[in-house]
Amino acid sequence: MEGRQGGYDLTKGSMLRHVISFSIPMLLGNMLQALYNTVDSIWVGRFLGPEALGAVSVSFPIIFVLVSLIIGITMGATVLVAQYMGAKQTDMVKRTINNTFVLLTVSAIAVTVLGIVFNKDILRLINTPGEIMAMAASYLNIFLMGLVFMFGYNAVSAILRGLGDSKTPLKFLAISTAINIILDPLLILGIGPFPRMEIAGAALATTIAQGISFFIAIVYLNKRDHLLSVNLRNFVFDREITIKTVKIGIPSGVQMSVVSVGMLVVSSLINSFGTDIVATFGMTSRLDQFAIMPSQSISMATSAIAGQNIGANKEENVRETVKWATILAVGISIVLTLIAQLAPRTILGLFTSDYVVLERAEYALRIMSLSYIFSAIMFVTNGFLRGAGDTMATMVLSITSLWLIRLPLARILSGIDRFGANGIWIAIVISTVISMMMSRVYYASGRWKSKKIARHSSDDFQPES
Repeated sequence: MEGRQGGYDLTKGSMLRHVISFSIPMLLGNMLQALYNTVDSIWVGRFLGPEALGAVSVSFPIIFVLVSLIIGITMGATVLVAQYMGAKQTDMVKRTINNTFVLLTVSAIAVTVLGIVFNKDILRLINTPGEIMAMAASYLNIFLMGLVFMFGYNAVSAILRGLGDSKTPLKFLAISTAINIILDPLLILGIGPFPRMEIAGAALATTIAQGISFFIAIVYLNKRDHLLSVNLRNFVFDREITIKTVKIGIPSGVQMSVVSVGMLVVSSLINSFGTDIVATFGMTSRLDQFAIMPSQSISMATSAIAGQNIGANKEENVRETVKWATILAVGISIVLTLIAQLAPRTILGLFTSDYVVLERAEYALRIMSLSYIFSAIMFVTNGFLRGAGDTMATMVLSITSLWLIRLPLARILSGIDRFGANGIWIAIVISTVISMMMSRVYYASGRWKSKKIARHSSDDFQPES
């Protein structure tokens, strides 16, 4: 039910309906977001070759490392806004929104500068093959110049999720994706009056599209009586809100950063096997991204819905949210696993016609798809823990799974002749299973109950695990 100034009350009605109605726009939005990268990969891979596709692929782990701490801030904002909305503390909601824009603007500028200055050093550090170094650096530099627009959109989206609105961000993202799809071939291939920029054109198309979408979002929100309306005079540093945002967001940001660095180590290991394996991982990771997207979307919905209900002391709603979110995520993942097992080449053929790369990618996808169901359970559980404000637990669990299990196992298995690069895919599956088990054990322990932030006037929240 929509409330005053664009907020939605997720504490009333059916939790199953809320999970579905909130997740669908999130899923469509995540698919559109991933479509940015996938469209780039398809155009680059089909028309510029495996080397160019590899250059795009090695750039994404670096981008993820650079933006992880910032994404953590947006997660902190979502949790704060959701719990304050549930507790009916509108003044604290507005303070959180204004402070989030301040933090993200400063952070975006800093990350962009650092990324542009050190991009080649990072590319060398992860063993980027020499033949794709120049292309990767070109793509990365242009992409980084548009980070301020990406952060701006993500800030708007994160806050709207906390307010209970997952539909409005989808409209802005749809515009951005359409622009990107149109500009990609024009700038990559130099069609009509546009110059042929090849791999740099893919990055520029994304940057332009994100910039236009962000400005449209700001204009739209300012025309309504919305909590998110932008007024620079209200953008002041708020120490109290910053401390709370950092307390929740930094563990998430650190988690993503450390996980991203771990993925860079995995990428370095993959890069050591040559360009064909780099291209293989590039394709399978794109499809992997789409496959886990429903679970990620349901996870984000779980964070927002659980956050509002925790703030409102609706313990039965919290239990219902986790139950239905898990059932939905697992059901979808079963279907996607079957598709990946039965028809992998049909999908992989979109990226390349190279027989060797297709053969390796098909085998890799069949292995990695075995992790989808376990990922679904893990994502929902971690989404709930974030909504409860217990981001420290998700950080420890994720870091343990990656650095103590996935990376050592990937190095060991890939060093065995009979496995080679396939050992990396096997390690990904094993570490996902263990990570899921650890998150469920922690959830069952009930330690997250003490992490609540917003205090309702009748604050006696004690949900069961």
